[in-house]
This record gives sequence, C-alpha cells and structure tokens, in this order.
Amino acid sequence: MEAFVYVLLSVVAVVMLLASTIFLIGVRIYNGLVFKKNQVSKSFSSVDVLLKKRWDLIPNLVSVVKHHMEFEQQTLAEITRLRSRVMSNEVSEAQRLNLENQISRTMGNIVALIENYPELKSNQHVNQLLASLNETEEQISAARRFYNAAVTEYNNAIEMFPNNIIANHMQYCPKDLFVTTEEERGNVNVGDLLNS
Repeated sequence: MEAFVYVLLSVVAVVMLLASTIFLIGVRIYNGLVFKKNQVSKSFSSVDVLLKKRWDLIPNLVSVVKHHMEFEQQTLAEITRLRSRVMSNEVSEAQRLNLENQISRTMGNIVALIENYPELKSNQHVNQLLASLNETEEQISAARRFYNAAVTEYNNAIEMFPNNIIANHMQYCPKDLFVTTEEERGNVNVGDLLNS
C-alpha cells in the first residue's frame, strides 16, 4: 500500500510540475506578446509626434512658397489635400501609412521645385522652414526604422510556434510596415516636375 501511495504522489507531483511549467511558459509567451504589441504602439506614437511636427511646418512652408510659385499650385494643393486627409482621423492605420508616404514624396517634390527659384532659395524664412523640415524628415526616418523593427519583431512573434497559438487566441494580427513605394524609389526628375 505504501508503494502505491508513493507512486501516486510521484505521478501527482510530476503532473503538477508539468502543469506549472506549461502555465509559466504560457504566461511568459502572453507577456512577451503584450510587450511586443505595446512596443509597436509606442514606436508608432513616436512617429506620430514627428508627423504632427511636420504637419505644423507644412502650412507655413506652403503659404511662404505659394506667393512665389503661382504655376506650381497643383503640387501645393496636393500636399494640402494629403495633410487634411491624414488629419481627418477617418483613415485606417494602413491607409495612414500610405498617405504619410505620399506626403513625404510630395514634400520632396516641393523641395526640388524650390531649388529652381532663386528668390525662394535666398529667402531666410524659406531656408529656416526647409532646415526644420529636413531635420524633421530625418527624425521621421529614424522613427520609421524603429517602428519597422518593432513591427517585424511583433509579426515574427505572433507567427512563430507556440506563440501563434496564444496570439490567435488574443486576436493579434500582423501589422504593416512603413514601406517605400516603387515610385518613391526612383530618382526625382526636377525637369518633369517643372513641366507638369
């Protein structure tokens, strides 16, 4: 009888140890997924702060440049339209990433156009705005790299076994990266911009 009790207690102890180990592994995976999701949110907030700074610079640059670039109204109208659409808060996260990429491309076009206007290039206010915009764009670029790293880590975590079991239960979905479109990868032809 003592042998039976000893075997029964041993089996119970092994089952409890195994259950505890599985529970602790589950808790660790759960906490890791929550941490990675929060890192993505935190990094997107960092990008968001910088994008807000850029949004604040855009109207100033557009108003200064507008007086000198009468026939470039299409480019100025496009940047204003994109900025308004992003600020409307009626776009999904994926649409917002796409709009921000379009704003970056259009701002690059405006900077390229300014290079062809000597009176703008020599304007101190325009130069200050361009310097602030350039600094902000560099900060946005760094924040996007951090965001993309956090998203990649998060996406890997929710897709790998056994994390994917818990991630599916938590309804975690992959996040989109900030990516450059094919059009943005090409060189900007200033001549084409001036002729459009």
